[in-house]
Amino acid sequence: MGWNTLRAAFFAAASLIVCAPLAADDHSETAQNDAPPGVEKAPMTARDLITMLRLGAPTTSPFGRYAVYSVTRTDAETLKRSPVHYLLDLAVPGADPVEINLGISGSALSFGPDNFLYFLSNEHLDESATEQTRVWRVALEGNGNVTGPLLVADIAGTDIAGFKIAPSGDKIALWSEIARDCERFGCEPEPEQPGSGRLYEGDAGFYRHWDRWITPGVFNRVFVFGLEDGQVAGDGVPVDGGSSRGAITGNTPTMPFGGGEDIAWAPDGSGLYFVTREAGADEATSTDLDIYWSDLSGDAPTGLTAANTAHDSSPAPSPDGKYLAYLAMARPGYESDRLVVQLRNLDTGETRALTQDTDLSFGGLAWNADGTHLLATAAHVLDTPAFQIDPVSGEVTELDLIPGNEAHIGNLTPLPGGRLLFTRDSIGAPAELYLASGEGRARPLTDVVTSKMGEMASTMTRRFSFAGAAGDTVWGQITRLENQEGPIPAILYIHGGPQGSFNDGWSTRWNPRVLASQGYAVISVDFHGSAGYGQAFMDSINRDWGGKPLEDLQRGLAAALELDPQIDGSRACAMGASYGGYMVNWIAGQWADRFDCIVQHDGLFDMRSMYYSTEELWFPRWDFGGSYMEARETYERWNPVNHVDNWRTPMLVITGERDFRVPYTQGLQSFTALQERGIPSQLLVFPDENHWVLGAANSLQWHGTVFAWLDRWLQQELVTEP
Repeated sequence: MGWNTLRAAFFAAASLIVCAPLAADDHSETAQNDAPPGVEKAPMTARDLITMLRLGAPTTSPFGRYAVYSVTRTDAETLKRSPVHYLLDLAVPGADPVEINLGISGSALSFGPDNFLYFLSNEHLDESATEQTRVWRVALEGNGNVTGPLLVADIAGTDIAGFKIAPSGDKIALWSEIARDCERFGCEPEPEQPGSGRLYEGDAGFYRHWDRWITPGVFNRVFVFGLEDGQVAGDGVPVDGGSSRGAITGNTPTMPFGGGEDIAWAPDGSGLYFVTREAGADEATSTDLDIYWSDLSGDAPTGLTAANTAHDSSPAPSPDGKYLAYLAMARPGYESDRLVVQLRNLDTGETRALTQDTDLSFGGLAWNADGTHLLATAAHVLDTPAFQIDPVSGEVTELDLIPGNEAHIGNLTPLPGGRLLFTRDSIGAPAELYLASGEGRARPLTDVVTSKMGEMASTMTRRFSFAGAAGDTVWGQITRLENQEGPIPAILYIHGGPQGSFNDGWSTRWNPRVLASQGYAVISVDFHGSAGYGQAFMDSINRDWGGKPLEDLQRGLAAALELDPQIDGSRACAMGASYGGYMVNWIAGQWADRFDCIVQHDGLFDMRSMYYSTEELWFPRWDFGGSYMEARETYERWNPVNHVDNWRTPMLVITGERDFRVPYTQGLQSFTALQERGIPSQLLVFPDENHWVLGAANSLQWHGTVFAWLDRWLQQELVTEP
């Protein structure tokens, strides 16, 4: 039953409801006492999700005997987050993890070839020391005893953002934000200007990106230092070439999400491979990331992938140092093109596309310990399994690590003896650590959250397929409480990207399980354009944002309702973020009578103003066939603002003021349209969040507000007794 059916009955009361304060936090706290009919255990609440322990990626000792991993804890009262670190003996089946105390706070833990554990910390043993981030190390014993911490790198006036130690143990790469004209790892800041303004040149590249304004002339830069007795030595060599002829200017790691995967040491420590997106006039319109080689002489680095003007990343040298594997796209300007595994002979320069004939887009690339094959992950239908790739033939073999239940595999860490350490998560539960040995099946190593999840009401996720647009097979999922008795209100969950997926994986933000635990059936559809179904399926959304995807969502919702008669399709809300937010704005004008309410988070509202205010211009240019002026007709064809006269569905609008991808003004514009038309609406603005809601307290408010909005329009008594 859509909003139009109820409009006459509710219109008089709507203004009173809109103005009434919502007890958002109360809902998230008390929902666990209001289990739906048929459900015996307490359902999962928003606070459960936010305070749940979070497993980090592991690091392993040089010969693979020990693993160290961090678990993030969130205080239930203050919501402050802090890591706890554990040591696990991988050689002893069933070994219990041992908590380790580094002496000071620590992050980015990594074993060095000397068996010391290195990490970053902004604390110091000397309370009078300047607060800044330094590199430290400790010596670990198998029982968890710690000697240290010992200071490794302390660069005056500079926060160290990351590090990577050479396999030879005699060098360390450090990176941080450094002025491009600075010859050292950190220089005195320029004299302050009389005003607070930042001056940008028109040909300098990004002036703002993701969630921050760029400081002119400052970039992520990597310097390599010597390591002597565990301490940095020398002034450091800039791998970008410094002031030498032919030097490059750009960010390494790449912005905004690059990290240690952008940097790889040669196995003998003789040099460094790294990824850079060069700054300049074309930066906002180009997806051209390139891989470079620095011989650490201080001269300009050597470009290895200049012939490809599309994306090149994830350098992975073979253990014998003869080959470099990496990932590459083929089409310049397309950020969602297929990532194909490449193999370069470092002696001859010959490069082969190993997985060209396999219609998968790979990530998480790594060599096994003896260099006989490569390992990677790739989205495949609704799972993300691991694959083995033969570097000679290019043959790709899917690994059956957890038979019939791969869900989402990540953090592949090959170990000696054919072992493989990895994490696995699903819609049902967050990540745990697993170990596979040879051809044997993987066994779980940790129980960070699994037992806790068992104390809550369980959910069930059912996969389904149907004939979507053009008769193509489209997949979806239904997640709801396992024993809940109907009728169950429906939520159409629409993913972002749009080249993405609500796959079988855990999320700390848009989480199907926590929403289903509130008593809803969560229906997601991997519409045309989604990842995991081949590149042609992903490409099909190009210049068709509101066409095939909307048809898939309409057919998918109908298929889900037919499949599960417990779901009450007469009570339904649609919600989505980013492209999903665009789609609910589009639905509001194109499918106006279907839903009782909408939740729109960081959604695109006006494609013209969006084009001229977003930062990564390559994205709309590819998806719409050019700039706004070049492809005005396509932008306007799929522009939600052109159909606001059809809007009548109550809408909750959420946005973050630090969102520069879909600027928060898009949300303000849609809220204005709702107000003008007298449509029940709310606006939730986070001044300190970007395209995502990451803060613990903000996440609690987000969930409470969303849950209250859904309850307001989907409660049974609201429909039956207007």
